[in-house]
Amino acid sequence: MLNLISILVGLGALFWGLVAFTPFLGWMYWFVLPFAVLGLAIGALSSRNGGRNLNLVVLCVGLVRLMIGHGIF
Repeated sequence: MLNLISILVGLGALFWGLVAFTPFLGWMYWFVLPFAVLGLAIGALSSRNGGRNLNLVVLCVGLVRLMIGHGIF
């Protein structure tokens, strides 16, 4: 059950992360990353790895995107 919740949170973060991936919307990752961390924490409590891995990918892509855009772009 926790894995399913983690996947749902991760899919929501992934959707908003894809929206924020467009130019000049990189600042939106400041709102996406806390949801990815929340999904990662829920996925870590689960016995399966799918939700945790999804949130790790969203988190890593978001962090790289923030570093490239210097936290704003």
